[in-house]
Amino acid sequence: MTPEFATAAALRKALRAVARPGDQAFLGRFFKTGPGEYAEGDRFLGVRVPETRRLAKQSDGLPDEEVWKLVESPFHEERLLGLLIWVRRFAKADEAERRAIYRGYLARTKFVNNWDLVDTSAPPIVGEWLRAHPSELGKLAVLARSRDLWERRIAMLATFPFIRAGEFGPAMDIADRLITDPHDLIHKAVGWMLREAGDRDPAVLQNFLARHAASMPRTALRYAIEKLPPDERSAWMGRKKLAT
Repeated sequence: MTPEFATAAALRKALRAVARPGDQAFLGRFFKTGPGEYAEGDRFLGVRVPETRRLAKQSDGLPDEEVWKLVESPFHEERLLGLLIWVRRFAKADEAERRAIYRGYLARTKFVNNWDLVDTSAPPIVGEWLRAHPSELGKLAVLARSRDLWERRIAMLATFPFIRAGEFGPAMDIADRLITDPHDLIHKAVGWMLREAGDRDPAVLQNFLARHAASMPRTALRYAIEKLPPDERSAWMGRKKLAT
């Protein structure tokens, strides 16, 4: 029978038991932890994601306060593990429990501080909560205005559940707000969500591109049109070239 973990300390020990020393430096480079890079100073143990997901599935009995200890860790994999546990719990939780997870998450966004952490947790926690509580949708605009890179990415990625449900308004609104963002990781997030919307309703993507293709960041445009036929991609990229 698979053992269940009861404390954050036990999970920290389990993570270190499956860490690969050679992966520690690799992950640090991959996630840009060097001086001046977007994750400067982040620390890695050298644990690959499948191992972290396996441990999350063995943590259903972990007390809430112990999960938050993981989220607040200085080590990347411990934060990811804590977030994966919350994602699992949110999906099964009742209304009161979901509210507590959502609020706890927003109170700790400074620990959701790399693109993988955002992309793993923002859609199934922030996005799903806001879909169920449309009166609170203004929170996305607040996050999109943040000086913090990761809060802005949370705003964009949290629109993914809306896109999957065929509700494109929130994604288009946040994409409009972030289209002039200076950071490449926001360009990628905007382009990705636009592409997902276009997969489901090409007219939504075309309408957005008609307004922004000539001026939007090249990375965002390339991501947005990635799945279009070659001739359409060339036409949209041509608008960008004419404007430069």
